Amino acid sequence: MDYQALQANFRRYIQLTDEEAQYFFSLLKPQKLKARRLLLDIGDPCLYFSLVTEGCLVNYYTDDNGFEHVLQFATTFWWTADLQSLMNGTPSMYTIKAVVDSEVLRLSRADMELLYQQIPKFERYFRIIFQNALMSHQTRIMQNIAYPAEERYRQFQQTYPHIEQLVPQKYIASYLGITPEFLSKIRRKMAKK
Repeated sequence: MDYQALQANFRRYIQLTDEEAQYFFSLLKPQKLKARRLLLDIGDPCLYFSLVTEGCLVNYYTDDNGFEHVLQFATTFWWTADLQSLMNGTPSMYTIKAVVDSEVLRLSRADMELLYQQIPKFERYFRIIFQNALMSHQTRIMQNIAYPAEERYRQFQQTYPHIEQLVPQKYIASYLGITPEFLSKIRRKMAKK
């Protein structure tokens, strides 16, 4: 893992001394996941907030008919979890799976609270992370309500330019709220333009 790149990412939001960064890293638990392995299964309690350091994870809900509804992709330097489960100790409503071989750093809720006490500037860091996530989710909801599928796909390509090379088409289609067949049709139409 590239700790310097990770520290540079944190410094986009907060300034850390070497000792503070060292303390933060001491709380993290690394985990490697092979492609298609689960980080979290529906019904299990979410015990960690996970930072992707390599690869790509997908967070999805499986409905009663077995359809997977993609909520989020998490790539390098993105955090992922079922926050409701993590904060409330309830069973997870979501599954989080590695799309490709991936590595994450896990932070437990108890260690997150300890981090806030020991290094209060991490409250600022996570506040910014949560604000950005909320804005992203609100934008996505608005786009799903107001934009046609082709425009949603264009926005997806702009927002996540590298994910298409990593993620199966069915996950992208699910994220966009369309079928894989319709996504293929959109791609063909756009290729002709």
